[in-house]
Amino acid sequence: MHTPGGKKVILAVDDIPANLIAIQDILGTMFDVRLTKQGDQALGLLKREKVDLVLLDIEMPEYNGFELLQLIRKNPEHAQVPVIFVTTHATPSFVKRAVNAGVEGYVIKPFKPSLLVQKVLEQLGMDAPTAHQNNTSNLLSREIP
Repeated sequence: MHTPGGKKVILAVDDIPANLIAIQDILGTMFDVRLTKQGDQALGLLKREKVDLVLLDIEMPEYNGFELLQLIRKNPEHAQVPVIFVTTHATPSFVKRAVNAGVEGYVIKPFKPSLLVQKVLEQLGMDAPTAHQNNTSNLLSREIP
């Protein structure tokens, strides 16, 4: 699914505004990025709009990432939407739990913008753009909290 501008839609869910701003800065030139801080808002957006990929934090107050993932997977309309966890949890047990829960990717914070772009492109089956196409050349070497 593409927006009228031809961009795929990515939903980022994180309760920390700085993380959402970083994701918007990194992916906003390539994708239509929708941002939300709460699980219920994310579920509402998924009901109203076609989303191509979800970036999901694990630690959030209302629903944690695993609970929200389960709710996403229960709904047949968006059960097949790829979900990538973007989290500080780096232990093998968390990664294994995430894979068993059905995530398609796992990015550990702080992350390099190039890694986030790579994971998103992989899940969407897209080729990597050159730096001049997405204006991320100045972002690719810094880490994001």
